[in-house]
Amino acid sequence: MEQHPPATWLTEAATSAVQQHGAGNLLRVVLIVMILGCALTAWFLLRGYKKKDD
Repeated sequence: MEQHPPATWLTEAATSAVQQHGAGNLLRVVLIVMILGCALTAWFLLRGYKKKDD
């Protein structure tokens, strides 16, 4: 079994997805991951600004 660096594996998977299904599905996945990442990052950063009623 050959070992591939993660970037190589990701590139091969993206190329395969584009060849089989076109760029639409790949772009959809990238956009969904970006939106979820932004939402999680905003939640993580903004949770520290919550007021405490101690």
